Amino acid sequence: MRKIVPKEWTKKIRHWMLDLDARIDSTLFSSGKGARELYERYSTFMDRFYVGRWKRWVFIEPLSEAATIGLGGLILMLALAVPAFRETADDDWLKKSDLAVTFLDRYGNPIGSRGIKHNDSIPLEDFPDNLIKATLATEDRRFYDHFGIDIAGTARALLTNAQAGGVRQGGSSITQQLAKNLFLSNERTIERKVNEAFLAVWLETRLSKNEILKLYLDRAYMGGGTFGVDGAAHFYFNKSARDVNLAEAAMLAGLFKAPTKYAPHINLPAARARANVVLDNLVDAGFMTEGQVFGARRNPATAVDRRDENSPNYYLDWAFDEMRKLVDTFPKSYNERVFVVRTAIDMNVQRGAEDAIENQLRQFGRDYHATQAATVVADLDGGVRAMVGGRDYGASQFNRATDAYRQPGSSFKPYVYTTALLNGFKPTSIIVDGPVCIGNWCPQNYGHSYSGAVTLTQAITRSINVVPVKLSIALGGKSPNPAKAGRAKIVEVARRFGIKAPLPDTPSLPIGADEVTVLEHAVAYATFPNKGKSVTPHAVLEVRTGAGDLVWRFDRDGKKPLQAIPASVAADMAGMMSHVVSEGTARRAALDGIPTAGKTGTTNAYRDAWFVGYTGNFTCAVWYGNDDYSATNRMTGGSLPAQTWHDIMVAAHQGVEIKEIPGIGMGTKLPAPAASAFMAANGAPKPAEIKPPPPILTKRGADILVHVEKLLDDAARTAGDPTKPVKPVSSNAPAFNDSFAAAAPANPAPPAARKN
Repeated sequence: MRKIVPKEWTKKIRHWMLDLDARIDSTLFSSGKGARELYERYSTFMDRFYVGRWKRWVFIEPLSEAATIGLGGLILMLALAVPAFRETADDDWLKKSDLAVTFLDRYGNPIGSRGIKHNDSIPLEDFPDNLIKATLATEDRRFYDHFGIDIAGTARALLTNAQAGGVRQGGSSITQQLAKNLFLSNERTIERKVNEAFLAVWLETRLSKNEILKLYLDRAYMGGGTFGVDGAAHFYFNKSARDVNLAEAAMLAGLFKAPTKYAPHINLPAARARANVVLDNLVDAGFMTEGQVFGARRNPATAVDRRDENSPNYYLDWAFDEMRKLVDTFPKSYNERVFVVRTAIDMNVQRGAEDAIENQLRQFGRDYHATQAATVVADLDGGVRAMVGGRDYGASQFNRATDAYRQPGSSFKPYVYTTALLNGFKPTSIIVDGPVCIGNWCPQNYGHSYSGAVTLTQAITRSINVVPVKLSIALGGKSPNPAKAGRAKIVEVARRFGIKAPLPDTPSLPIGADEVTVLEHAVAYATFPNKGKSVTPHAVLEVRTGAGDLVWRFDRDGKKPLQAIPASVAADMAGMMSHVVSEGTARRAALDGIPTAGKTGTTNAYRDAWFVGYTGNFTCAVWYGNDDYSATNRMTGGSLPAQTWHDIMVAAHQGVEIKEIPGIGMGTKLPAPAASAFMAANGAPKPAEIKPPPPILTKRGADILVHVEKLLDDAARTAGDPTKPVKPVSSNAPAFNDSFAAAAPANPAPPAARKN
């Protein structure tokens, strides 16, 4: 066999490469030649369609530019549509909002319901014709003609609003409003409007017009905690939507625009005025004649009086939000949407909280220039026993207990002192109360004075501002920026307690300049009587299906307590905070024979006043202030908040076995008479000067007495008794309001107490 020498290998490789190169060159030449021939044929063919001169600029160029712009617009629309269509990713998108919940109190008594339940029991054809026409005439006259977006209606609304210089008309179609109800929030942003438009078109491709209208009538919020026209008809008129007359249909159709503003059980004149606008719309749209609506104008609808119903609406709104989040944790295979939920609420405590706030605001709110209050009462497991989110749910559904972030003032200081105890300080540790500055910020005590060397217990009792700031610096140790490092430790401890508010890093954080919610603040304090274990605030104790099957239970499936701080630190803090109640700024909060601890809080310019405290059974936070952040008239945490806390906790402990607080014991008997029973608006009176207040009637009680007096007058008139005077009596009972005013000084001045 002949061997191949290296030169021959090299020669063969060179020949092979030359052959490959030749083949590539030939292929490229042939391809280029073929492409040129093809292009020439194409050019020859297209020359037949050549348009020149004026025809090109009039027709061809505009069409070409339109095609280019249209393609770009199509790509942009697809990009904008992606976020909207993500909302429809779930196969059960139609059932997603179809959640109906009946709520029970902790003892199993019904207290209310929330949610939207698709009421298939009333087909669209069974709704009265006048209700359908009133809805279409007011909300979307061209509903059956457009593709989900009413271009003409939107243009008309834009023109009207531009001429009026504000929002006078809405341009959303019924389909757009349904898309918002099903998938989106109520925030007024361009992004939401864009998503709403795309989702409206998507709904039109998935559902028929009648299905969209039926869903809208069933899902729209109608005020008073009701969803859908049938629920609203039962709530406002005590009848099915099948049976409403024209006047009632007009009032219901008027609720779609602003259900809170036009709810007839809150503002009947406004509801009737809005219903009259709906009747005008019926005539303008050609659905009815003026003669047909004349009877409804002369005899407007009258809603059922719901003033005597006392449902814990703020609590139910919050519990429903919690339930919706809880349902999302259930297995995806679980498709049940109707539930019965037992909550932690105690209606006796709830009524006590509502009455305490209403009585205090009625008597002293004007003197202190305070218009709002909020409170949360919780047990030591985190179950919320009572919640008041504002003075009047009918006037404002904004929940100030869960959604309002307010500065806690000195009521934030227990987290600072807890951090100090965790880092080697003791309740008896000495800190010098003297001038201190962080950069150009120099905190001041109330009265611009200093106490010198004080213990931590004395500092929290007197609510000294300088000491927590000095502690924050000391907690930073030898770090380059000790104040910042110390504040980071304080925030970390507050997080362990359960505070989820942002708590941005500011020099004034140790004295409560950052904002928290009443709910978080109240339940965080439960860590102290819980031997250092933090708990999660919750309303839901037990979830069952409509058939009674147990789905979820807090003690089995809920979040377990976490050991946030050592039990010894919690006991030391309880001992320190008990002095705030017994001899400090919160003496009005003291409970007879019940161990009590807590902390007052007052912010700059007296915008917020707090008292947050606890016993061995419950924790409670009370806040007073104004929605517009305007200053109160020198209200401190030791005034109305402490007094309200006392009244609420007296009601909460009725019939309850009193438990001790680790570090305090069982408390002591208060001297009689109890000074905390009277809240004077002109200062803190001496115990010897205190007189018990006259009995305070609730508005309901006053109305009942007025009604009884009127019956007695009528009986006397009927009997013809000449000795019995007959006098007119107002249903508003102003005489009782006068007695309230008489109980207070004529020109009260709020107390000049230590700012805390």
